[in-house]
Amino acid sequence: MKIQLIQIGKTSDEYLLTGISVYEKRLKAYIPFANETIPYLKNAASLSQDIVKQKEGELILSKIKLDDWIILLDERGKTYTSLEFADQMQNLMNQGMKQIVFVIGGAYGFSEDVYNRANQKLSLSKMTFSHQIIRLIFAEQLYRAYSIINRHPYHHE
Repeated sequence: MKIQLIQIGKTSDEYLLTGISVYEKRLKAYIPFANETIPYLKNAASLSQDIVKQKEGELILSKIKLDDWIILLDERGKTYTSLEFADQMQNLMNQGMKQIVFVIGGAYGFSEDVYNRANQKLSLSKMTFSHQIIRLIFAEQLYRAYSIINRHPYHHE
């Protein structure tokens, strides 16, 4: 199984890039991981929110294969404890998924087409975080899940 993260817009703060890099390197010891950034739309400020979501959605969907399992990071998604998230990842591996694609949308969320294509929605908190910070939080939680699955002592219960 492989894991891919698709995100809208690049991470600009150096401290976040450093933190994300640490967890991505650790994660790759357990599972193949790829991170793909779709650039922000040019002239997005002159477009309506619906048009921005539609255009970003088209770009997201162009990166997804037919047999990918899609999980949107979405404030309306299901919340898990770290142990439950690890169990979820283990279950997807046991089902023989070839690739799981997590998607972090743009500032306005996802288009209806992206929601319709998604297999699941995941919320990392009931709080709202910037799209930049959530990348670091997600990288850490994904690494934590695989450390739990592999019985590494990173997670303390």
